[in-house]
Amino acid sequence: MLSRAAAIAALLLFGAAPVAAQDAFLTSRDGGISLEGTMLGFDGEFYRLRTEFGVITIDAEGVDCEGPGCPDLLSPIADIRLSGDASLGQILLPAMVETFAATNAFLPKRVQETEERFSYHLIDPTQDRLVARFHFDLSDTAQGLNDLMEDRADLAMANRAATADEIARGQAAGIGDLSGPRRSRIVALDALVAVVASRNPVRRISLEQLAGIRSGKIQSWSELGGTPNAIDLHEMVPDGTTEQFFPEGGAKGAESERSGWLLRHESSPGLVDTVARNPEALGLVRYSKMDHARPLVLTGSCGRQISVSPEAIKAEDYPLPLPLYLYVPPRRLPLLGREFLDWLNTPSAEMAVRRAGYVDQVPVEIPVAAQGERLANAISAAGDEVSLEDLQELVTAMSGARRLTATFRFRNGSANLDAQSEGNLDRLARDIEIGLHDGNEIILAGFSDGLGPADANRALSLERAQTVSDALRAIIPAADWERVRLTAIGMGEALPLACDDNERGRQTNRRVEVWLR
Repeated sequence: MLSRAAAIAALLLFGAAPVAAQDAFLTSRDGGISLEGTMLGFDGEFYRLRTEFGVITIDAEGVDCEGPGCPDLLSPIADIRLSGDASLGQILLPAMVETFAATNAFLPKRVQETEERFSYHLIDPTQDRLVARFHFDLSDTAQGLNDLMEDRADLAMANRAATADEIARGQAAGIGDLSGPRRSRIVALDALVAVVASRNPVRRISLEQLAGIRSGKIQSWSELGGTPNAIDLHEMVPDGTTEQFFPEGGAKGAESERSGWLLRHESSPGLVDTVARNPEALGLVRYSKMDHARPLVLTGSCGRQISVSPEAIKAEDYPLPLPLYLYVPPRRLPLLGREFLDWLNTPSAEMAVRRAGYVDQVPVEIPVAAQGERLANAISAAGDEVSLEDLQELVTAMSGARRLTATFRFRNGSANLDAQSEGNLDRLARDIEIGLHDGNEIILAGFSDGLGPADANRALSLERAQTVSDALRAIIPAADWERVRLTAIGMGEALPLACDDNERGRQTNRRVEVWLR
């Protein structure tokens, strides 16, 4: 049996958690080292074996494999297990797997096992050979992340970010920090929207009013400038989406006073149809599912307002975002699984997202003339800390520029970009590499919240813009920067998107925007 020192020398990665597999025996080419254990997988380059020393990963080129668990090195089959949120697994991810297969000239065959379990077999028609199996297990986000921790899944489908408790449990399980860089990929964008019937006279609502309605403190449309009739609230059955913005829902005590005021639906079309027919109804539903209901403009306690749109969702300006995630393990996936993750940032993947009814992440340009709502918010915020001269400087900097809906934000308490910003960085780098922005000046404009002295905020916003600039240069070191100018500026608190009286609003205001000129 191999000594512990020799085993450690052979290790490349560590892992944990048992899965069903078969025995295998690995021997170095010179016969000096041997390992035996349960074969957990082969990614096209490395074996992953459970041994008495733990789970180890070994380069296949350096060893011979014997036993029933050994894969076919010439024609390996990639098995990728996806577990978690049913809304991703029912439509979006199957559509993306089918499009990925078509892009690579594979034939996808869906094999239904149970109502919650199915798989896609990808076949290479030129060799009539099975090359990959994508296994789907539909449940919810919490179960998907738990399966990732216990090594029962290679990708966790999530309709929300991992909670602090889930991040802590992931670290305890040995899969690292789920909130760390490159541990999640956003596959599509969505948002929570308050919708009403077209006959409802109310046009806007604040986040505070939404919270008040859900808690039962606000019960009449008259408190929102509407009719004196009672508000009937319609939501989906709890799945973690609405709850992440309004955790104290359920109207403590109010349900007994107003029987039937809160109705929960199993399907989004049913919710939307009900709201569209009832002028007293208020619905909370995903943007991708709102169909013919009318969305309300969101306002803040400070008077700022924003309308929902694909551009506002892409730029993270809209305050109730619901991005859809794929969480990945710290270990290597099979080669075809890694190629699938890389493909998620391509135009064909974004087309699959749009066809499935979600908002894609392709950056679009917004001219200054179309940013009246943002400029109005900036003017309304002018005061002791934001002077007329600051606004004039802002307008001068934006003059002739188009805003790109690729906004950069940082993880809480960290200098690392958040998951959506990581994708934005990759896309912007790719577009620069292929010459899409040749002849342009790319302005990275940093903004801050309104806490603290204005001079310090301006300096901090410039520092954040420079951080993004450095990251962009690092990811494409061979770029010809004579073809495109890259400029970082700091505008401080001059262009707020949200109110600074709460942490969510301040986090929204702390950002780096991309302008083209």
